[in-house]
Amino acid sequence: MDKRAFIKSYGCQMNVYDATRMADQLRAAGYAIVDEADGADLIVLNTCHIREKAAEKVYSELGRLKGAVGASGAPTMIGVAGCVAQAEGEEIVRRQPRVDFVVGPQAYHRLPALIAGAARGEKPVDTDLDEDKFDHLPAPSRRAIAARGVTAFLTVQEGCDKFCAFCVVPYTRGAEVSRPVAQVLEEARRLVDAGVREVTLLGQNVNAYHGSDGTGGTASLAELVGCLAEVDGLERIRFTTSHPNDMSDDLVAAFADEPKLMPYLHLPVQSGSDRVLKAMNRCHTAAHYVGLIARIRRARPDLALSGDFIVGFPGETEEDFEATMALVAEVGYAAAYSFKYSPRPGTPAAGRPDQVPPEVASVRLRRLQGALASQQRAFNEACVGRRLPVLLEKPGRRAGQLVGRSPYLQPVHVRAEVGAIGATVDVDVATAEGNSLFGAIVERSEAA
Repeated sequence: MDKRAFIKSYGCQMNVYDATRMADQLRAAGYAIVDEADGADLIVLNTCHIREKAAEKVYSELGRLKGAVGASGAPTMIGVAGCVAQAEGEEIVRRQPRVDFVVGPQAYHRLPALIAGAARGEKPVDTDLDEDKFDHLPAPSRRAIAARGVTAFLTVQEGCDKFCAFCVVPYTRGAEVSRPVAQVLEEARRLVDAGVREVTLLGQNVNAYHGSDGTGGTASLAELVGCLAEVDGLERIRFTTSHPNDMSDDLVAAFADEPKLMPYLHLPVQSGSDRVLKAMNRCHTAAHYVGLIARIRRARPDLALSGDFIVGFPGETEEDFEATMALVAEVGYAAAYSFKYSPRPGTPAAGRPDQVPPEVASVRLRRLQGALASQQRAFNEACVGRRLPVLLEKPGRRAGQLVGRSPYLQPVHVRAEVGAIGATVDVDVATAEGNSLFGAIVERSEAA
């Protein structure tokens, strides 16, 4: 009987992608991947270090797993992977001796060797950043890809050179590196061959992509999108997460010129105050961001915009916060993520003496989230009465219902049979409820 492995991921989409690649290795090593921790012979916690609570959740989870046993009755092997692993390394084993191995996000291609070492009682810790894991990872099987569905994440870039004052990514993921175009295309073709119809290109700073083009030069993200658009069977392309300073002219133009590139852009701004943006080391102004959005919307008028915001950054005044509210009102968002500032050890902002009181930050966050939620509702309601192409992805909660995604990433619920999963259909949107749309599939004769 195969040993059983459970992987639990926290945080960003890249961690989700990394978890799939770890699962591929474990399958090759004789593990069956299971959906719950109970009875697993191996548990890997794939961690996030962006926010304080995310890291503490990991230690809380480790405490709950102290007595975990596998199906054979032997103690479950426990590994910690991801960005907490990279940041804290040996400290994890010291703080929680039940952990058998620790592996950083750039070293998980050595997962089988680490497991072997842990089985010998070595408690290995591998947080090496200086080797390209993609040269060593096994290709997933067609069956494994197909089981994941008709959409897929595809990491094309890792690391960040921006060093925002609040962010640990440069320390946990390392410097910016980009995968070669040929390597990305090879993975994309495998995905499409297994039934994937939409890919989301991932990177900590994905629009800084500069992968080798195979001729001695480098390709931009826009050029990579163009290459991917030529892959037969790939219908939709998205990318996340971007930095305003790397939105090149050719990438802006791609929103107008490439129909497979979906009209949805996640472009974090973090604050509407130039004073706070400078303190964050964002290296752009609010006016630059607003002007950039205007340019992109001229290229793609139906663009749905998403963003990130941090409130309560050290030194943020009420005037600074009002500048953020003004930017939100001017730009208009279809979706957004907003958080209270969370000091991360080792970052420049963590040691500042002018920390904003938590109760003040909480009030500001409620105000901001209220404004953003109102804009999201307005965007969704504006879709009512429209006919949208929807990629059907999975069964819904009700019998005879499928859920897909609009070009703007909204969940869309329709009546359809399971056999329609993977098809892109025209849907007349009838209602908007919460974050979702509901409608009816247009019959082909009517759509024509």
